[in-house]
Amino acid sequence: MKKVTNLCVLLSLTGYVLLSVVGARTPSVSVSWNILQTDSSMSSFWEKFKAAVIKSDKAAVAGLSQFPISMPYGMRTVRTRAQLIRRYRDVFYHETSAAKCFATAQPQTDPARPGEFTVGCKNAAGDEVIIYSFKRTGKGWAFIGLDNINE
Repeated sequence: MKKVTNLCVLLSLTGYVLLSVVGARTPSVSVSWNILQTDSSMSSFWEKFKAAVIKSDKAAVAGLSQFPISMPYGMRTVRTRAQLIRRYRDVFYHETSAAKCFATAQPQTDPARPGEFTVGCKNAAGDEVIIYSFKRTGKGWAFIGLDNINE
């Protein structure tokens, strides 16, 4: 077994961790993981988006969204800013109270999809089946869709 003489972990501002192991007779090995929990841009976006929904600031929510916004089965896609403002209740109050949910909900990340996160909310029956989806875009994070996993 080879002896490890140096272990170095670096965290960059982009949220990537670089692990480098260097041993006396071991060549350098590098592996990187995207750790979204350390991504301050995601946290900052979530706080802005959550606050806008809680205050029912439709214009702010629209400004933090990317169109078209996908919707659950049987509901039309939200194609424009004007449609989101007009259909705000369908998106954020149809089967859940997003304002109530977002007050305590925490974003969930999937290592297989490092540029995305979701927030789950409970329906009237108490099942966490309403899923709000977010994605990192060229302009930053954005709300991109709503799904009901029961449908």
